[in-house]
Amino acid sequence: MMRQGVSPSKLYLPKIDPVPDSIFVYLCQRFGHIGEAVWRQRFDDGLVMDAFGTPLTLDARYQHGTSIHYYRQLPDEAVVPFAHRVIFENEQLMVVDKPHFLTVAPAGRYVAQTLLTRLKAHTGNAELSPIHRLDRETAGLILFAKTASARSAYQALFADRAITKMYHAIAPYQADLQFPMSLRLHLERGEPFYTMKVGQGAPNTHTDIALLQISECGGFAKYALSPSTGKLHQLRVHLHHLGIPILHDSFYPVVAHKAEDDFGQPLQLLAKHLSFIDPFSGEPMAFESGFELELSQFI
Repeated sequence: MMRQGVSPSKLYLPKIDPVPDSIFVYLCQRFGHIGEAVWRQRFDDGLVMDAFGTPLTLDARYQHGTSIHYYRQLPDEAVVPFAHRVIFENEQLMVVDKPHFLTVAPAGRYVAQTLLTRLKAHTGNAELSPIHRLDRETAGLILFAKTASARSAYQALFADRAITKMYHAIAPYQADLQFPMSLRLHLERGEPFYTMKVGQGAPNTHTDIALLQISECGGFAKYALSPSTGKLHQLRVHLHHLGIPILHDSFYPVVAHKAEDDFGQPLQLLAKHLSFIDPFSGEPMAFESGFELELSQFI
C-alpha cells in the first residue's frame, strides 16, 4: 500500500464511550491540529483505508478493535540533488552508500526526500527498513533489512557490539593531541534537546581515534574514528570535546541551522567501513564506502 515510496501510518481504533459517529469524526477529534478540511480531502482522495487497503468513506462506521491506515500529507521538500548507491544486496540485506544531506527515514519535515522512501519506491518492498542510524549530515554506509526477521537478526549484531564500524572525519589539527587515543565520555541530552553534551556520569560512549593524514598547511587533518557505542552525535561531540570539531558541523560547537536547500558545505564525516559475521550465512562481510573526504581542498 505504498504511495510514492511512502508507507501509510497504521492506527488502532480503541474502545471509546461515547462511540464516535464515524471514523472521520474520530480522526478530526484525535488529530484536531490537522483540521477537518484536510481529513475530508484525504478521505476524498482515498488516502484513508481499512486494514485491507480499501478506501473508507466519510460515513465509515467506527469499530473499536480494528485498525486503519492513512497517508500523511507530503510536505514540500527541497530536492536533495545527490544520488545514493546500492553496493550490495542479497535476500536479507541491502547495503547502501548514502550521500550527505539525505535523511535516512521519514521524520518531521523530511518524508519524500529520504533514503528509505527512495529505496521503497525503486524496489516496491514495503518491508524495507534501516537497521541502524546515520545522521542526515553524515554520508556513507548504512544497512537495510529486506524483511522483518532479517531486521531483528542484524539489529542483534549492533546490540551485541558485533559490528565493526570506522568513520573518516576532517577536523582541525592540534599538535598537542597525541594519537591514537581511546576516548570514553558520558553523553547526555543537551540544549537544544536535539543536541548532546558531555556530562558527569560514568562513561557511556567509547571511540578510538587515529590520525590518518595532515594537510599541507598543517591546519587540518583526516581522522579515523572507530566507535564501539552508538549514541546520538557521538563522534561529533567527541571531537568537539577534544577542541577539534568536525569541519562544517552545524551543531557543535554552535547550533547554526542552514536553509534546507543549502548543500554547499557538507559535514566532513563519512561512514567509511563496516564489517561483521553475517547471522544467516555465517560468512565474514566487509564493505567500504565509495565516497571520500578530500583533505586537499582545505588549506
